[in-house]
Amino acid sequence: MDHTVSLKLNHEFRRLYAKGKSAVNPCMAVYCRKNRLGYNRLGFTTGTKLGKAVVRNRVRRRLREIYRTNEDKIRPGYDIVVVARVRACHSRYAELQRQFLRTADKLGLLSGSGT
Repeated sequence: MDHTVSLKLNHEFRRLYAKGKSAVNPCMAVYCRKNRLGYNRLGFTTGTKLGKAVVRNRVRRRLREIYRTNEDKIRPGYDIVVVARVRACHSRYAELQRQFLRTADKLGLLSGSGT
């Protein structure tokens, strides 16, 4: 991940939840906000509702890979947090990818969208 840094600090997550734009779908909620940097910062939230650690880590790995493979389509300069929902545990990879791209397009994160 050359162009993306991880969000790790609690206050950064809270700032995004409070002041960022959001879009939701059955598998995830995505929050974003411009960060005045030349690169994206990315964070993931997987709550204990999803299951035990093995399940949560699998969902996190899948979402991270979806972001990585589509990173060239996403505009730089945003803080992005992806909150996994329970349905993400049972969804296929292709469905998660489709939902993520649709949600990113709603937020105007994709390079081809007109915002």
